[in-house]
Amino acid sequence: MSNPDELLVGISALVESGQSNRMSLTVVAGGAVITGRLAPEAVWRERVSEVLKDSDHLGAFSGVFLAERPQDRTGSADPDGSAGPDGSDGHAGRGGAPTHLHFHLARILQGNVGIPETGGMYRVAITDVSAWTVGDFSYSDH
Repeated sequence: MSNPDELLVGISALVESGQSNRMSLTVVAGGAVITGRLAPEAVWRERVSEVLKDSDHLGAFSGVFLAERPQDRTGSADPDGSAGPDGSDGHAGRGGAPTHLHFHLARILQGNVGIPETGGMYRVAITDVSAWTVGDFSYSDH
C-alpha cells in the first residue's frame, strides 16, 4: 500500500499503547503470507534480543535491538521527534502513528505448512502490507 491503511495503523497503535497484546493478524507483504500475534515494539525488541543473546554466533547483535530509538535520544539529529519511516523503528515520531507491525509467535504460510513450526519474530512495514485480515490462519500438516 502506498498509503498506510488507517484501520491497520489503528490496530497497531492500540497494540503499541499496551491495551492489547492478544491481537492475531494475517497479512500479505511482498507476496508472503504472515500470520501471528502482534506485540508492542518494545516487547518484540526485548524478545528478539533475548533470542540473539543466547546464540553463540549471533550474540553480538543482541544489543542492537535494545538500543534507544533515534527519537528517544537526547541531542538527537531529530530533536523534535518527527523522524519519518526511514529514520524510525516503528513509529513516525514520538507519539506518532506506528509504521511497522511487530509479530511474535508468527509463521510464514507456504502451502499447508507454517514456517517455523514454533513461531518466529517478524517485523513488517505497514506500507508493505497489500492485504490483511484479523485472526490467525491455521494450517495442517496432514
